[in-house]
Amino acid sequence: MIEIIFRKYYLYHSKTHNKMSTKILIIGACGQIGTELTQKLRTIYGNDNVIASDIRKLDTDVVKSGPFEVVNALDFNQIEHIIEKHKIDEVYLMAALLSATAEKNPAFAWDLNMNSLFHVLNLAKANKIKKIFWPSSIAVFGPTTPKENTPQYTIMEPSTVYGISKQSGERWCEYYNHIFGVDVRSVRYPGLISWSTLPGGGTTDYAVDIYHKALSDGSYECFLSSETKMPMMYMDDAIRATIDIMKAPAEQIKIRSSYNLAAMSFTPTEIAAEIKKHIPDFSITYNPDFRQKIADSWPASIDDREARNDWGWKHEFDLESMTVDMLEHLK
Repeated sequence: MIEIIFRKYYLYHSKTHNKMSTKILIIGACGQIGTELTQKLRTIYGNDNVIASDIRKLDTDVVKSGPFEVVNALDFNQIEHIIEKHKIDEVYLMAALLSATAEKNPAFAWDLNMNSLFHVLNLAKANKIKKIFWPSSIAVFGPTTPKENTPQYTIMEPSTVYGISKQSGERWCEYYNHIFGVDVRSVRYPGLISWSTLPGGGTTDYAVDIYHKALSDGSYECFLSSETKMPMMYMDDAIRATIDIMKAPAEQIKIRSSYNLAAMSFTPTEIAAEIKKHIPDFSITYNPDFRQKIADSWPASIDDREARNDWGWKHEFDLESMTVDMLEHLK
């Protein structure tokens, strides 16, 4: 009996210690991914142990549900101050200018996407933090990359500002790991779909907006052509992958540039057909704009066997189950 009580006491205090011992900073916590990532990490580690930050303080749940700091991702001294103030162990660097937005402001996109990464890498190099998550993207691939089942290691000639910055970031992550021993981890996100945050300026954002318009208008004008097939992922899966790779033992993380990550691939025609199963009168039209060229340069499907083999990645949502969940939440 005494042994059972001791074991329960030990397990409880071990869990409490683990929960209390990890302090996390999320830079870009008010963005499309950062919003949901922050909330999920707070349920795991406790509200007070997950410090959200962004360039401005918005009236959102992320700001209200736990510690929040106004941080400019381009200001090294600000980031260093917050890390020291809160005794941060891990940083999730989610601040970035996405594909379509970056094409309109290339110089700022490069500055934000690259120098924010350098700041965090250099703080880890100086032993100010223990672990970094930095998101890459399928944008690292380009028109010369094999489009179907794009492998982990392949031709990478990105033709967008966003893709160029992400490919460069991958090389720097690998360099800082190999030369300085920085524990940095990354995945190449496909298009991400979420019901809780609005589109944020990405080329794949049509697959978010289409659900909103289906419910509000019963129709949608797509900025891509009908048969543009791209890799996609439901946000629930993306958040789980992000947390899983950070929790994995260091010896399981064998790729320090960025892991391919996949769940499903579909075209606007296919997502529209799935929506029509629930909203029979829904209609879609097509009016491709400058984002079509960006989409054409990206893969149609991704081979992510390294992530599945190395740290046990496995997606849960497909197009059918995602559509059901999206429409239920948006209603």
